[in-house]
Amino acid sequence: MKVTETGFSDLYILEPIIHKDGRGFFFESYSQKKFAESGIHSIFVQDNHVKSSDKNVLRGLHYQKPPYAQSKLIRVVKGSIYDVVVDLRKSSKTFKQWYGVELSDKNFKQLFVPRGFAHAYLTLESNCEVLYKVDNVYDPKSEGGVLWNDPELSIDWQVFEPIVSEKDKKLQTLSFSLDIFQ
Repeated sequence: MKVTETGFSDLYILEPIIHKDGRGFFFESYSQKKFAESGIHSIFVQDNHVKSSDKNVLRGLHYQKPPYAQSKLIRVVKGSIYDVVVDLRKSSKTFKQWYGVELSDKNFKQLFVPRGFAHAYLTLESNCEVLYKVDNVYDPKSEGGVLWNDPELSIDWQVFEPIVSEKDKKLQTLSFSLDIFQ
């Protein structure tokens, strides 16, 4: 597995070794041993599977507040997405900065997101399916988020009118979310 640093502490792009032949392909999407050897020590407790029927669906920017903060391992099994994270860790040199990467069923890239980040993605085609592992249980009372089009962040989503849930349209700007992470 190739592990690429992003310039953000503990945020990695992971590219598995793909074994292809006439029947199709095989790869390890997760190996606790190999992740630990790469410096990723999260123990995942839950898998989530999300399908978005339309192109330009934007989900996020979501996070879980401590003590229910979550690290995530994200991959696309069908279609492609533009995956974005925002560093909410006040002690980080990349505090309040965002990072984006395309994940798809063709490039097989995965994104490991440590605790302390808000996460979102935009579907780049219809019928996208995303799988992600988390290392802590979901707690509805600890759910938080940042408005996807917060002017302070200036995220380049490359689309002006994404399909956003009513819940996500009501999220706060970053300035109201900063008391969450240290």
